[in-house]
Amino acid sequence: MLVNGRELWAWRRWAISLAKLHQIEVREIDWLLQSISDLDRLTLRLESIGNEESIELEMSLDRLSILWLDRVEHNRPVQYLVGKTFWREFELIVSPAVLIPRPETEMTIDIALTKSNHTQQQGIWVDLGTGSGAIAIGLAATMPTATIYAVDCSAAALEIAQINATRLAVSDRIQFHHGSWWSPLPQIQGKVAGMLSNPPYIPSEEVLRLHPEVCQHEPHLALDGGSDGLAALRILVDTAPHYLQAGGIWLVEMMAGQGAIVAELLAQQGSYTDIEIIDDLAGLDRFAFARLRG
Repeated sequence: MLVNGRELWAWRRWAISLAKLHQIEVREIDWLLQSISDLDRLTLRLESIGNEESIELEMSLDRLSILWLDRVEHNRPVQYLVGKTFWREFELIVSPAVLIPRPETEMTIDIALTKSNHTQQQGIWVDLGTGSGAIAIGLAATMPTATIYAVDCSAAALEIAQINATRLAVSDRIQFHHGSWWSPLPQIQGKVAGMLSNPPYIPSEEVLRLHPEVCQHEPHLALDGGSDGLAALRILVDTAPHYLQAGGIWLVEMMAGQGAIVAELLAQQGSYTDIEIIDDLAGLDRFAFARLRG
């Protein structure tokens, strides 16, 4: 749909006024506009859109206004409003059935690549709690000869993950399984080169204090890590040795501040070596890495 540049400029100014009134960052407006057009961030920041005779959008300004009011009045994440988000080089379909993939999680793929050797990158990799399928898809794209298994206990989430894999032409590289953690995968015990997971790690009481956009709309199943936030992490520490091969990689994302206790859990379990806590780009302890003893 073509809209006049001046009209879109006026719409953006209106949206900004609402954003400031409700303490919403202006970048959300620009992300929304970028997701339904070919506009770039610099053009939006310079507000040069007002000089354009026509700009192509995926929806009318009236529909866009309805979406923005939904964001402002109901704290609904913009990613759910447009049904997609951008993660690494991928455009992923998202819905309230899945957690919105975060930029910090992108590092999981880079760490896995750095820590694995060529032989491991041709082996079996598992994404436990796949959600939108982001990590499994990232692995399939960066390890083209690996076999990827993606598991989730939510059938609705798995459906989204499969849609994303199909859209991004990696569905033939990923096997999707419905179930809790390792339970659907008895056939690969002792054969896994690497396990990756972004499990629920937020303490139950803290989930209720998260920003309304998260607490009210994102699936608590993917957020709530039990009373201390470590319930899922303990399961992954205890069960992975049955599935990893010697030297196999154990890599999870965690909440900042959990690094020391997760490292202790890995050490106490006794099956791991090369235990390492890795910071994200903000300098926060975000990832725990280990290998299964050989």
